[in-house]
Amino acid sequence: MNARKLTRRKFINRTAGVIGGALLFPGGPIATLAPQGAWALKLSKMDSHQAETLLQMTRLIFPHEKLEDAVYALVVKRLDSSDSQNLELLIKGIVELDTASGGRWLDLLPPERSKVLSSLEGTPFFEKLRSTAVVDLYNNDMAFAHFGYEGEAFSKGGYLTRGFNDLEWLPAPSANASPHP
Repeated sequence: MNARKLTRRKFINRTAGVIGGALLFPGGPIATLAPQGAWALKLSKMDSHQAETLLQMTRLIFPHEKLEDAVYALVVKRLDSSDSQNLELLIKGIVELDTASGGRWLDLLPPERSKVLSSLEGTPFFEKLRSTAVVDLYNNDMAFAHFGYEGEAFSKGGYLTRGFNDLEWLPAPSANASPHP
């Protein structure tokens, strides 16, 4: 019997939670993986303006049009748990960003936001956000679900028998692309 065969019962069991979650959470199906909803993360040290600024900065630096705020919020949650020295760096950076905007950076249109943010590129503030975001944005189950990453394969028998040769999203290569030895 084929181990990959999907029975009606397996299909119902696997999809019921996702479909139900998509109906309950307007943020979308990935938001159902978030422990507290799309943007219901509790902040312990930052105010909502600081958190929203960091979220929008992360979205601008790492743009994924269909990636939900719940995934970007994990970066903010990590930054909110920073030690006092890094928290001070972040708060001063947000003040500097708002000052460079002539008001609130969040009130600017996207092209102006990008221009102001680019002026801070290379600063310790910018690098702290970028280096935290590159890890926390992409190394979580919600991002894995969005990008289609199925996780490590070692515990499931490795890639040779699970996914090594199942490339279905590209056209088949020509015969001369991989000639036989």
